[in-house]
Amino acid sequence: MGGGGREGRSYRSRTQRKHFKQSRENVWKRSKSDPSAPDSTDNPTWQPFATQNPAFDEYYKAQGIVAAEEWDRFVEVLRKALPAAFRINSSSQFCSDIRSQLENDFMKSLQAEVSEDSEAGAIRPLPWYPDNLAWQSNFSRMQLRKNQTLERFHEFLKLENEIGNITRQEAVSMVPPLFLDVQPDHFILDMCAAPGSKTFQLLEIIHQSTKPGSLPDGMVVANDLDVQRCNLLIHQTKRMCTANLIVTNHEAQHFPGCRSKSNASNKGIELESNINQLLFDRVLCDVPCSGDGTLRKAPDIWRKWNVGLGNGLHSLQLQIAMRGISLLKVGGRMVYSTCSMNPVENEAVVSEILRKCGGSVELVDVSTELPQLIRRPGLRSWKIRDKGVWLASYKDVPKYRRTGILPSMFPSGRSDVDPTDNGHKHENGTNVNSEDALQPMDNAVASVDDLDAEVSDLPLEHCMRLVPHDQNSGAFFIAVLQKVSPLAVEEKPLSPEGNSVPKKDDEPHTTLLDHIPEDKNGKVEVADDTNEKCPEGGSTEANLIDTEEGGATLEVDSSNACEIHDTEETEMHFDKETDSGRIGAKRKLQVQGKWKGVDPVVFFKDETIISSIKTFYGINESFMLNDHLVTRNSDAKHVKRIYYVSNSVKDILELNFRVGQQLKITSVGLKMFERQTSREGTAAPCSFRISSEGLPVILPYITKQILCASATDFKHLLQYKTIKFPDFVDAEFGENASKLMMGCCVIVLRKGSNASTVPVQVNESTIAIGCWKGRGSLSVMVTAVDCQELLERLLVRIETQKDNSMPENNVEAAEAQDPDNNGTKEGTDSIGIAINA
Repeated sequence: MGGGGREGRSYRSRTQRKHFKQSRENVWKRSKSDPSAPDSTDNPTWQPFATQNPAFDEYYKAQGIVAAEEWDRFVEVLRKALPAAFRINSSSQFCSDIRSQLENDFMKSLQAEVSEDSEAGAIRPLPWYPDNLAWQSNFSRMQLRKNQTLERFHEFLKLENEIGNITRQEAVSMVPPLFLDVQPDHFILDMCAAPGSKTFQLLEIIHQSTKPGSLPDGMVVANDLDVQRCNLLIHQTKRMCTANLIVTNHEAQHFPGCRSKSNASNKGIELESNINQLLFDRVLCDVPCSGDGTLRKAPDIWRKWNVGLGNGLHSLQLQIAMRGISLLKVGGRMVYSTCSMNPVENEAVVSEILRKCGGSVELVDVSTELPQLIRRPGLRSWKIRDKGVWLASYKDVPKYRRTGILPSMFPSGRSDVDPTDNGHKHENGTNVNSEDALQPMDNAVASVDDLDAEVSDLPLEHCMRLVPHDQNSGAFFIAVLQKVSPLAVEEKPLSPEGNSVPKKDDEPHTTLLDHIPEDKNGKVEVADDTNEKCPEGGSTEANLIDTEEGGATLEVDSSNACEIHDTEETEMHFDKETDSGRIGAKRKLQVQGKWKGVDPVVFFKDETIISSIKTFYGINESFMLNDHLVTRNSDAKHVKRIYYVSNSVKDILELNFRVGQQLKITSVGLKMFERQTSREGTAAPCSFRISSEGLPVILPYITKQILCASATDFKHLLQYKTIKFPDFVDAEFGENASKLMMGCCVIVLRKGSNASTVPVQVNESTIAIGCWKGRGSLSVMVTAVDCQELLERLLVRIETQKDNSMPENNVEAAEAQDPDNNGTKEGTDSIGIAINA
């Protein structure tokens, strides 16, 4: 979910770790103890989840989504579980290794699990995705979890996904970013980003051609309305280790444009930004929808589905899309997408965008792109169903329903009605305003073929619809729009604060909740979409195009302050340390500009600390630290974490300061340094260690506290975690390690028999880990998952010695006896493996 009002939200306390474990109930899965399980002898009357809905069949048969002769096949596939799909991270250091393992190992070993008459293999690359980077298995997610023979493959998927080498993602969900034509220097907005799989995909693309230690010129702003979903988004994209990402928490249809005025006061902040307005080269507008394209993975939608879901979301989807167009640069491209098959949510929205924008926006024909992707052209004619009645045009809409059924829902978009006709009649002669008309009519269905449906004169065939039975996938809708000239709109007068002043005769706000049907308990039921988004409420019909984005931000309700919390906790950095002086004390409410309860974003300018970091690690002057470091703590003396931002992110932050911090930022930058607070850490010459996320970026510029280790010693470090200096196989390496200053250091895997050289030459294949040099030993600070994954990769890449020089029992004894272990285990997820791409 990425936009909407606050009416439908409950205000919860700050997000906890447990919230990340909460996910949508898997209705395909039954626990072994479930008495309703199909193999249970206690309940022989058990029936599978209902996978049919007469209203669904009637609606989509009438819309002509597929030809009549295809209908049975279409529904048959919809009722089957969705095959699992995943995508290899193209910017991962081990991208080629993983692809090779899939092609040469799993494709062959899993073939026995597929029936001989099956045309599809056990796993196969998706033919339309470039470079064999996206794969689909012939097994559902439940089969992967339950089948013992698939256990090795399932464990492989889980491990690589957690590390960030692959992303488990529905196949059709991978399509929209591919049609954006993203370049490394593009500024990209993902308007409704959570849970973040498409954001991760966009980051991969801009990082794909960068060299080790360098950052792309482009960046991604990922936005979502819900705070907890923002946290999920942060956790997902954290695996990418990027300094080119900002995560924001706004209603998508009111996303601020941060226009800077030359006479604006900086309130003492002297900043020079290269941009004066927040505009984007690419916009991904994957809006909240009814989600009936996800029936295969969420069969509970079958019983929830009704026509009111799509009708109720149309207005919001249009607002979000128009906001995206207004934030798009001239010449830029926007992809509008949904996981719904409903033309009211798809073609109707695209049509209204084209009408509102005149000739400023064009629908792009991308039929020649991704030629192996099977797609259907968009519809040019469709009908509206409301309250059991089919409507061919807006003039058929009864007066009392015109707040919910809008002209933009129809193919022509015309609102011409007879002003004297207050009680419109249906084509069968019944008065639609009568009470009887509120109930479905028997002959309404029979007469649908006789309706004189409107036909759009717009080139909607350039849109594309993916249907499940074409390539064994979910359903999706995609439209590619290009902004060819500025929008011809009138700027609104501004208040002294720079916000737009509403006109006195503005129409009353029309909320989404007015358009969505309620159940008997008064609760709104809306199905989740592909990314498990929820519809956004509280949106207004007016002001779809607003060239002065200063008025687009909303004031934060004070009751929401408890929900927006410490970003350092949000990013799942669960520091177990507790300041003894603050035990039991309430945390001071943070303020980020006008956003209460959000940690501030502050440029870190403590020259003493920055100088000590540069000196300790011998950071080359060519690496720009100054003006690229930020923190989330306004008290520079108590900073725990320092984040690094790219040039593009730095420019946006400076612009945000100039315009009064209109962006509500929940996460920004790449965690580069962390304060070491253990007893031994405070005695080190530098109190800040390099984080695992930041190590790949800064590695080429480190000239001190860095050593090269042989393959054997490197493997031993990963296996045993702590090794005393005399116990290293390479005695020279052990001696050199003992001469390092106490504190954080970096160990690089030596290539072949090359001698250790400083500075270390870094390229795409360089593997490095962060360690802690204690008084008598070297301790690697890598999580168990990271160690497991890297060791498996090294077995393929490195010819290790047959016999380990150091017996395992000696190493274990060294671990038990080494007093340096005390305190060095702190933050095991803070120093880790450097993966260069």
